[in-house]
Amino acid sequence: MIYIGFILAAAFTVWSAVKLSSFADVIGERTSLGGMMAGTLLLAGATSLPEVTTSLTAVYVENPEIAVSNVFGSNMFNILILAVFDFVYRRKMFMSQIDFAQGRTAILSFLLSVLIMTAVLTGFDKNIINIGVEMFILLLLYIVGMRIISRKQTSLNDLAKSATENYHTRAISLQQAKKGFFISAVIIFIAGSLLTVTGDAIAEATGLSSSFIGTFLIAGATSLPEVITVLVAIQLTNYQLAVGNILGSNLFNLLILIVSDIAYRNGSILTAVDPAVAWTIGAGLVLHLIVLSQFFALKHNLIPKTAYASPSTLIIIVYLIASAVIFTFS
Repeated sequence: MIYIGFILAAAFTVWSAVKLSSFADVIGERTSLGGMMAGTLLLAGATSLPEVTTSLTAVYVENPEIAVSNVFGSNMFNILILAVFDFVYRRKMFMSQIDFAQGRTAILSFLLSVLIMTAVLTGFDKNIINIGVEMFILLLLYIVGMRIISRKQTSLNDLAKSATENYHTRAISLQQAKKGFFISAVIIFIAGSLLTVTGDAIAEATGLSSSFIGTFLIAGATSLPEVITVLVAIQLTNYQLAVGNILGSNLFNLLILIVSDIAYRNGSILTAVDPAVAWTIGAGLVLHLIVLSQFFALKHNLIPKTAYASPSTLIIIVYLIASAVIFTFS
């Protein structure tokens, strides 16, 4: 029964997240308060809401491992999504058309992940108002990093505007969009919570670790909306948006750790997780390095056209190996 509940929760989470993104786009385009920026912020919040809900619910049911592994598992799965699409659409060679500036987002995500991994491995346990010091450092580095990126990189707002002009229809009124956004958010809150509860139950019933369940089952389910987003962007030949969405989501997901730590009232949430979670974080770091290497190699024409898909193939292989390793050691 818990498996059926998990599948249904995953299905409703994906469906409502896709709807939420569509309604957020309409609201952002049709309101005067923020214009496209409002749409971009709403869209970012919409696609990340499943991860936020599942992580917070995990804290509520006192399973911090799911809360943390869900974030890094989602980041792993997001890179896998990019690799799979790059392999399937390898004739388009769209990764070779990406501005190397996109790599700055991946670099920031990599550095912040290293920070969290260090805190997990060292058991660092210093708190300020019951919030881990590493979370304050994470937020500070995020703010500084985003300021640097925003000065040197084409804004996500411009990318979102480009995509919106291509696919947005005006069939939905602003009132309908607001109502639909609210209803979709409620459904995601309920479905995402059920996803965590059933995932926790599956961990207990099967004997699988919570970190494995969070890394693969829950993270995979909450990342499925990104599949739709990337697919639409590629079909519209908006490759910058496709890659930016993945790398941006990975960076945004790390902020969920801060929210989860605030909600966790027993000290730093990172001290409550099993060190095995570091395997998930480490695997994500390796995948980020491959993506960064791919950016560099393509920019300098170091990869022949006949071997174009080799980095994406490597990502897929590493993901599968990491899955086996995490299953074994978690």
